[in-house]
Amino acid sequence: MKKNILVTGGCGFIGGAFLEYLLKKNNYKVSNMDKVTYASSNRNYLLKYKNYNLFQKDIRNISACRYVINKTKPNVIVHFAAETHVDNSIKSPKIFLDTNIIGTFNLLKESMSYLKKNALDKKNFLFIHISTDEVFGDIKNLKDSSFRENTRYNPQNPYSATKASADHLVRSFFNTYNFPSIILNCSNNYGPHQHKEKLIPKTIINAIQGKKIPIYGKGKNIRDWIYVEDFARAIIKVAQKGKIGDSYNVGSSNEIPNIDMVKMICLEVDRQLSKKNSFKLVQFVKDRLGHDFRYSIDASKIVRDLKWSPKTALKKGIKKTVSWYIENVKIKK
Repeated sequence: MKKNILVTGGCGFIGGAFLEYLLKKNNYKVSNMDKVTYASSNRNYLLKYKNYNLFQKDIRNISACRYVINKTKPNVIVHFAAETHVDNSIKSPKIFLDTNIIGTFNLLKESMSYLKKNALDKKNFLFIHISTDEVFGDIKNLKDSSFRENTRYNPQNPYSATKASADHLVRSFFNTYNFPSIILNCSNNYGPHQHKEKLIPKTIINAIQGKKIPIYGKGKNIRDWIYVEDFARAIIKVAQKGKIGDSYNVGSSNEIPNIDMVKMICLEVDRQLSKKNSFKLVQFVKDRLGHDFRYSIDASKIVRDLKWSPKTALKKGIKKTVSWYIENVKIKK
């Protein structure tokens, strides 16, 4: 991969994990553009790296995008920055449109201007857009096939609709302007540092603290999970060997109903803290509006074409994740 990399949203959960993984490779010059929101992960220790710079700026501001791109002169832009929590998109969709659609457009436009201004060969530049499996919509039952790269888009909530729109923008820039870009659609990430609004950290924290664990509906909704460091490796593999203008689905084939995931987490918390029956804390609550039943990623393309594969089994990943939260969350006696 090229040596000068700009990451947007690197203070977030997935972007931060990617930064941390990337900075272990000391030959890379890495910059991070992030407005630093409530959901930012606390990775201030990354500032110790001399080859790392943080620009606290918002992709919704096109002037800020122009400044950071021209200042950092990247060979690769990895675009994570987005509003991501579905519940928030249902309550306040406007910021999702502003960040996920307009913000992505701003980055694309200013990247194009940067290439033109500096007369850069497009072979020496790459824009990687980080997206989600949720753009493909809802799989209604267990017998239907998994999402493939050519699956028709069918977003079901404001979050996934804005991510689908961003995907279309990136693809349109490639088709219209030959803009060197690749799209990654990934399954649900989990691991250390994730904000407590998400299912896995909320379950872990509540189990640790002896609080009620809320589960939408009956907990039968199925999600496909990938350990965040495995996704970081996939991004690097795509940056090195991915086909320009293409898209890749990334997942670990870890489909599991939410209730079973919660049970697995509770058992692991109990094991590590010598507790008993944290699962009794589960409380079923009113289902979320437009709650998709099942997500399922077919990652055979990236496995076949780029020789990437996940390394972290689900139980091992949950064990590591629970351990991190136990070390970093206050435990109420």
